[in-house]
Amino acid sequence: MNVTLSATLAANEDIARRRRAGQRVLNLAFGEAGLPVHPALRERLAEASRENGYGPVAGVTALREAAAGYWARRGLPTDPELVVSGPGSKPLLYALLLAIGGDVVLPMPSWVTYAAQAALAGVRPIMVPAPPGEGGTPAPDRVAEAVLRARAQGRTVGSILLTLPDNPTGRLATPETVTRLARLARELDLTIISDEIYRDLVHDGTAAFLSPAEIAPERTIITSGLSKSLALGGWRIGVARLTSVPLRDKLLAIASEVWSSPAAPVQQAAAYAYTEPVEIVERVAASRRLHGVVARAVADRFARAGAVLDSPQGGFYLYPDLAPLRSFATSDDLASALLEQHGVGVLPGTAFGDAPGNLRVRVATSLLYGEGDEQRTATLESERPLDLPWVTASLEHLEEALARFTATGEFAAWIPASLDPVTS
Repeated sequence: MNVTLSATLAANEDIARRRRAGQRVLNLAFGEAGLPVHPALRERLAEASRENGYGPVAGVTALREAAAGYWARRGLPTDPELVVSGPGSKPLLYALLLAIGGDVVLPMPSWVTYAAQAALAGVRPIMVPAPPGEGGTPAPDRVAEAVLRARAQGRTVGSILLTLPDNPTGRLATPETVTRLARLARELDLTIISDEIYRDLVHDGTAAFLSPAEIAPERTIITSGLSKSLALGGWRIGVARLTSVPLRDKLLAIASEVWSSPAAPVQQAAAYAYTEPVEIVERVAASRRLHGVVARAVADRFARAGAVLDSPQGGFYLYPDLAPLRSFATSDDLASALLEQHGVGVLPGTAFGDAPGNLRVRVATSLLYGEGDEQRTATLESERPLDLPWVTASLEHLEEALARFTATGEFAAWIPASLDPVTS
């Protein structure tokens, strides 16, 4: 089995090495939330630090009940007995592929880990392009054809995976698309895995968000966690909302042999977070605002340089199309040139299942908030974060790099008048 280090982790480590060597590199490759831990969560973690027992495989009751309440407040009544916690949503997703079985339908492009985990689980991904202007969901018109063709070849297809909102595109599938996919999953007898780890980071708080669990609750699993909304990536905690006791028991059997149980102190802090006290709600809201402001500012720089991209709607990602770059054969070549020649680290579209000749790159904007907790806190609390010197310096670095591309003819100034990448 040819499994390599995750593209995002590999890029982050490479950029860190370059910075230690004195190179000036703008890290737009790694999707870490880039913000400090809320003091209330640090306090809860410290208070629970004496808890060193393994605990239940599914997670402690307090966490499962808190997560159930979190979903219930979003219109999804949840039985705590059908909530399972794990050391991050990433291992939960992998264990779910093992528990469900069969091949999985994935949007193209999609997060680097989905296809890699499918390979580890011994199943094959069925890549279906996302609808134009959307992300995180396979186009409904093409899903049935792909699944029926795979089954005609003797393959077992067990699930379809959605990301709401999406990594890498930063886009949110429309309620119409989600509804069609949920109904199609029912017709094709597919389990839906809905990765909603960015749900609370939809930039527009009034935007229509529809979980497939509202349309097809009997077959929709939701995974989530606190690594994005509360910047707790290193704490490794995630939760899954399951559909049945038999599925839960399969998942727990796998979990018992892989991670035994989530870290006990982290579970207690996560339980507090999922009850959503005022200070945590306010922190998530401030984070959501900051991510949106900076993502739109970066999108604006790419658009002005000649890239074509849709306005970011959630999380901290962009997926610009650099097709005017005729001098590059692949997105890998493009990403390499941006890093080696201009000190800008991005990930090539190939890492997300895109065709090599599609000159698209994934841009993560969440490490532009400063170095260290002091700067990052100031950025989070600022009414005008783009005016802070460290944020301004990063944006200027990007502008200079893209200007050099333009000056050498590597960028062609091309953007359809119908597309306003910042406000559309």
